[in-house]
Amino acid sequence: MAQTGRKHSQRGILAMVSITGLNIATGMSKMIKTWDSASLTFRRFVEQNHAPVILQALPALNSGGVEQGVIDINAAIVRAGGKSIVVSSGGLRAHEITKAGGTHIEMPVHSKNPLVMAANVGRLRKLIRDMNVDIVHACSRAPAWSAGRAVAGTQAHYVTSCHATHKIGGMFKRAYNASIAKGERVIAVSHFIADYLEQNYKVDPNVLRVIHRGVALEKFHPNSVTPDRLIRASQMMRIPDGAAVVMLPARISRTKGHMFLLDAIAALGKKDLFCLFLGSDIGNEHYRKELEDYIAAKGLGSASRIITNCDDMPAAYMISTVVVCPTLQPEGFGRVPVEAQAMGRPVIATDHGGTRETILRDETGWLVAPGDVDALTRALHEAISLDLRGRAMLATRGMAHVAHHFTNEQMCESTLDVYAELLGTGAGVKALPSNDSFSISEADRAAG
Repeated sequence: MAQTGRKHSQRGILAMVSITGLNIATGMSKMIKTWDSASLTFRRFVEQNHAPVILQALPALNSGGVEQGVIDINAAIVRAGGKSIVVSSGGLRAHEITKAGGTHIEMPVHSKNPLVMAANVGRLRKLIRDMNVDIVHACSRAPAWSAGRAVAGTQAHYVTSCHATHKIGGMFKRAYNASIAKGERVIAVSHFIADYLEQNYKVDPNVLRVIHRGVALEKFHPNSVTPDRLIRASQMMRIPDGAAVVMLPARISRTKGHMFLLDAIAALGKKDLFCLFLGSDIGNEHYRKELEDYIAAKGLGSASRIITNCDDMPAAYMISTVVVCPTLQPEGFGRVPVEAQAMGRPVIATDHGGTRETILRDETGWLVAPGDVDALTRALHEAISLDLRGRAMLATRGMAHVAHHFTNEQMCESTLDVYAELLGTGAGVKALPSNDSFSISEADRAAG
């Protein structure tokens, strides 16, 4: 009996996926841009001059959008003929740097301790000189504070990337935040972030470059997920047979809007709905307990589940009926809506931040006002009620939208083009303003 039930459940999973867009898209070869066209200007520099050495710095190499971007750019640099160095405090994904042909150097660039940051200036400056680094690319505030000072007096050019907004705070906090806005080129991951940098840190529009994040279409594509992976993911997450799955893939954090979504699900009142919260709770264990209590108070204990670890996100997307990103605070970009569209999933997100640039309203998904439970409830009802033809049309539009605007190849090519801009100008002067209110110039000199 158990074996028969398992087969029935497997057939249900595969049937559910097959009618939600597994085979509705053109082949991957038509959707994915090849590396042959990646950054001709960067490749030309390599051919005519030398293999440029690019150093990226970020706090750590664990999960997250910043980390994924650095890993992708590392591989792109190597594939285009350059030499890649990544500096971080280490992490679970550090091995991916060396696997792709780059060099990983462990350094405490995650630290916000002023003494450690000052010491990092000397460490980075020595590394820049010893390795003949051409470009330093800081991808977060703490590394940027040290890297911006380290490049002063060296041959290296300086690039920064801003991925999120930050509370302005007082003079100290403003100066710390401003470290990410002091590159010769400043990459913003969305127009929303570019506006934030212009308005709050007076970044010259001429040095700003908007480069949206990208996803790997060879990974995030319905046809890349095998039936075995779908069954394994469904069993791991214990999805009830026949349930419509509403998935919120984000870390367990108050700003991600879990309770907002629960309010909408409770208001919807559907019995065949299953809510799946998928994301790490590390550092947010207290909020997780609050969330569990809220689930119980809403009477949704048997209709929801929190999963803190998933090693197959494409399969997780494929077993979802709708993906929801109900963030309460605007995000700089937000990979989840893009990944969901790439997988042909209906997606609902809050109407603010970078999300406005990734979802085509009422064409590839729904945008609702932050905290508007009625609007989210209506969007959920519409998404869940889509018939086969409606789901297929939405999936096709979403996948095409991502393939044209948000691929890894496009992100990497645009970033390498920024590097090529600077490589073509010769060595630059990178000194930061001497009146920086967060300056520790004496410590800088002592450190190297």
